[in-house]
Amino acid sequence: MEWLEALFFNDGIARVILLYSLAIASGVLLGKIKIWGVSPGPTFVLFTGLLIGHLGFTVSREVSDFIREFGLILFIYSIGLQVGPGFFSSFRKGGMQLNLMAAGVVIMGVAVTISLYYLLGGRIPMPMLVGIMSGAITNTPGLGAAQEALRQAYEAGQIAEIPQIALGYAAAYPLGVIGIILSIILIRVIFRVSLEDEERKLEKEKESSWDRLEIFTLRLTNKSISGRELYEINKLIGRNFVISRLKRDDLFSVPKTNTVLLEGDIVLVVAATADVEPITAFIGEAAETDWKVSEPALESRRIILTRSEINGRTLGSLRLRTIYGVNVTRVNRSGVDLLGSANLVLQVGDAVTVVGEVDALEKVEQFLGNTLKRLNEPHIYTIFIGIFFGIIFGSIPFYIPGIPMPVKLGLAGGPLIVSIIIGRFGYKFRLVTYTTQSANLMLREIGITLFLASVGIASGGQFAATVLSIDGLVWIAAGFLITTLPLLIAGIIGMKFLRLNYFSLAGLMAGSTTDPPALAYAGSIAGNDEPAISYSTVYPLTMFLRVFMAQILILLFL
Repeated sequence: MEWLEALFFNDGIARVILLYSLAIASGVLLGKIKIWGVSPGPTFVLFTGLLIGHLGFTVSREVSDFIREFGLILFIYSIGLQVGPGFFSSFRKGGMQLNLMAAGVVIMGVAVTISLYYLLGGRIPMPMLVGIMSGAITNTPGLGAAQEALRQAYEAGQIAEIPQIALGYAAAYPLGVIGIILSIILIRVIFRVSLEDEERKLEKEKESSWDRLEIFTLRLTNKSISGRELYEINKLIGRNFVISRLKRDDLFSVPKTNTVLLEGDIVLVVAATADVEPITAFIGEAAETDWKVSEPALESRRIILTRSEINGRTLGSLRLRTIYGVNVTRVNRSGVDLLGSANLVLQVGDAVTVVGEVDALEKVEQFLGNTLKRLNEPHIYTIFIGIFFGIIFGSIPFYIPGIPMPVKLGLAGGPLIVSIIIGRFGYKFRLVTYTTQSANLMLREIGITLFLASVGIASGGQFAATVLSIDGLVWIAAGFLITTLPLLIAGIIGMKFLRLNYFSLAGLMAGSTTDPPALAYAGSIAGNDEPAISYSTVYPLTMFLRVFMAQILILLFL
C-alpha cells in the first residue's frame, strides 16, 4: 500500500489531479441533492474542496493559482459568448426598465456592504466583506474579480498578504441561496399575489404584444397598386413584410422582387403584429385560402445556417430570390423569430425558414450548409483569440481619482467584456462565435468547478475554525442582510409602483443575483418561461456590474 500512500501524500502532478478530481466529482454529485426543492449545483464543489483542504491535503500556491485563474477565465468567457448577442438588445423597450431595476439591486447591495463596514466599526475588513457580498448573492465571478484585485494590490506592494476572502464567500453562500428564494416568497406574501391572476394578466399582455410575427392571407383589391412590382409596393407601404406565396388563377408561385401583383391576387404575408393592420388596409382585405394545396409544388423548410463564409452577411446580399426563386420568411435565432428582411445580418446557427420549389430548396440547403455536424465542431480559434485579447484588455491600467492605484479589469473583467463584444460583433471579423448550448455549458462547468475546487482546497485549513467563531456568525448575519434588503426593496418597488408581473419580478430578482437555484424555484411556481426571460434580460448587465463593483470596493478601501 506504499504506492497509494505516496500518491496521496507526496507532491506531484498525479496527486494534484487526483485531489481536484475528487473535489469536483464528489462536489458535483452531492450538489444534485435537493433541500426543500433547491439544489446547490456545481457550487457544492467549493465545500468539498474546503473539506479536502481541512483534512490537510494542500496544493502548491503556483499550481493552485494557475488552475484557479484559468478556470475563472473559461467560465467568464463562455458566459460572455452566450449573453453577447442579446446584451445590447436587452436595453430596448421593457428590458431597459428591468435592467435599471437590476442595476439598482447591485448598487443597493454595495451600499449595504459599505454601511455594514462602518456600522461594525471596521470589525470586518472590506476585502472580507466583498467576499461575503459575493457569497450572499451567489456570484462566483465577483469573488474571482475581488481576488484578482487583491493579487494586483499584493504585487504592487499595497498589502502585505492576500486575505482568504473565500472564507467569507463560503460562510455567506448557503444562507444567500435561501435568502434569495425567501425574498421572492415574502414579496408574494406581502402583496397577496395570486399565481392564477398573474397567469391571466400575462396571457392578456402576450395577446396584445406587437413584437410577434404573424402569418396571414390577403386578397389584393387596391387598384392603385395593381400592376406594380413587389419591391415598389414594399416601398410604398413603408413597412417590413415578406410575401412568401402567391396564388393567381389556382396557380401557386413564390414571388420575386420584380414580380408584378395584380388585382385579385391572393398572397401569404409574414409581418410583425404591429404592421398587420396597415398592410391589410393598403393591400386589400383578409382572405382565406388552403395553402396546403400548394405543397406538392411549393414547400416550406427550415434550414440551419452552418457555412462560416455566410456568417455576418445580410440576407439581401445572398440574392436567394433572384438565384433560386425562393423566399426567406423568417429567421429563428436563440428561440426568437426575426422577419426575413433584406438588411437582416445572418449568423451561424440561425434557423432560416425558406419557401420554394423542392428542387430549389435542396440547392439552398447546399448553399446555406444545413449540416448539423458543422455546428457540433468547436471553434477553438475564436475562444482562444478572444481570451488572448481579453487578458491584454484586462491588463490595461485605468487611473481613477481617489484610488491609490490604477484599476485593471483583470483576468475576470477583461475576458468578460471582450467575449460580450465578440459574441455580438464577431461576425464582422469573420469570427464564428456560435457554440451549441451543451458545448457552452460544458466549458462553463469545467471552468467554474476548477475555480471552486482551487478556492476550497486553498482555504480549507482555516474554514472550520473561522466560521464557527463569533466572527463567523457575524459574517453569516451580514451576508443575509446583503442578500435580502436590496431584493425586498426592489420587489416592493416593482409590485407597488411599477406594477410588474410577479413572474417577471421573480426572474428579475433571480437574475439580479445571478442565482440559478432561485431561477429554478421561480420557474417551478410560474409554469411558464417568463421568469427565464427576465433572468436572461438582466443577467449580462448584472454580471458585468457584479464583477466591476467587487474590484472597485477592494481598491477604494485599501
